[in-house]
Amino acid sequence: MNLIEELRWRGMLHDFMPGTEEQLASGMTTGYIGFDPTASSLHIGNLATIMLLVHLQRAGHKPIALVGGATGMIGDPSGKSAERNLLDEATLQANQAGIRKQLEKFLDFNSGENSAEIVNNYDWFKEFSFLGFLREVGKHLTVNYMMAKDSVKKRISADEEGNRAEGLSYTEFTYQLIQGYDFYHLYKNKNVRLQMGASDQWGNITTGTELIRRIDDGKAFALVGKLVTKADGTKFGKSEGGNVWLDPSFTSPYKFYQFWLNLSDEEAEKLIKVYTLLPQDDIERLTEEHKQAPHLRILQKALAKDVTIRVHSEEDYKSAVDASEILFGKGDLETLKGLKEDVLLSVFEGVPHIEVNRSTYEGAATVSDLLSEVTGGQIFDSKGEAKRMIKNGGVSINRQKIQGTEEPVNYELLQEKYLVVQKGKKNYYLVSIK
Repeated sequence: MNLIEELRWRGMLHDFMPGTEEQLASGMTTGYIGFDPTASSLHIGNLATIMLLVHLQRAGHKPIALVGGATGMIGDPSGKSAERNLLDEATLQANQAGIRKQLEKFLDFNSGENSAEIVNNYDWFKEFSFLGFLREVGKHLTVNYMMAKDSVKKRISADEEGNRAEGLSYTEFTYQLIQGYDFYHLYKNKNVRLQMGASDQWGNITTGTELIRRIDDGKAFALVGKLVTKADGTKFGKSEGGNVWLDPSFTSPYKFYQFWLNLSDEEAEKLIKVYTLLPQDDIERLTEEHKQAPHLRILQKALAKDVTIRVHSEEDYKSAVDASEILFGKGDLETLKGLKEDVLLSVFEGVPHIEVNRSTYEGAATVSDLLSEVTGGQIFDSKGEAKRMIKNGGVSINRQKIQGTEEPVNYELLQEKYLVVQKGKKNYYLVSIK
């Protein structure tokens, strides 16, 4: 597999330095990407960058993932308008462990000569003195060179609206120098010849190639992928609640699956190339099938399935599909009973939650009482209103239609404490029996 050609047809390639193609064609090349541990989980914006390493390895080259224990203490100014809060060492270590676990899902660490590796730049920076760094590294790059980088210029100059950014601290100003030294260190000690990343990292990456040239008269190369953005140009990976994380404790597998399922046709057609390893013929076939019947959301479903299984598991994917069916009226009582509590809560996160004391619930004489008085009028204002809608066949509990207004309250509780009430076609309520 030719890496450049693969990235190009997938729409992932943004730019690369002259000589990069020749370097990759000359034999197995070791390349790396850095990830700053600013959180204990990566998000799907990072996943697009991880896919660069995945394709590098699939093309027969050796990938290295650098988890920036040192650079994470400083903060990368690229794409930022304000300096971020610095994390303590214990938090950074916990974040590094979480990121390492996620990277191991995508890269092959047991494939022989081109097995993936994970390194931590804190290992070579922890003994580096400030004076030593200035003498050995800082003297090789001019302030003029560093000031010319876009990430620096944007923070110290007025933006297009005439508002000034918050400025740039010396700490963040040195970030490109430290990242550049990472490249130099890996060049000398791991035979790394290529650094990759998202397009906003071009300045930091080329600082590394320049440092290698000036210190060692060596040749190293840069390749950056396109920043993945939404159709409106805004940052991809953000949902209404924030980032879409790879860690299920931050973003549940159900929400993760739903994110991909709800992409526009234009986004799905673009992103199925970025986030899956499906070959070109398969993607072209799926795209054509989707165009013939867009209402079936063939591209979205194929993308959601592939990514959810790889990030989470097949079981999580199946659970997410079952959960999705419930809101579209296709799931039954058995489907509801099969949902784990966290999935159930995730599915009905946006609907009204009603808490009822267990003794009050058990004392309810009829379903009409339960849906009006016992639930505090939050489902039906009155018993009469509840009866009218039940008679018209418009009320279900746990996906089972209520047949009579005087039915006794003996429904099977989900997870021994929940009832899902449906009023009409679209109004859901989650009743929690405490």
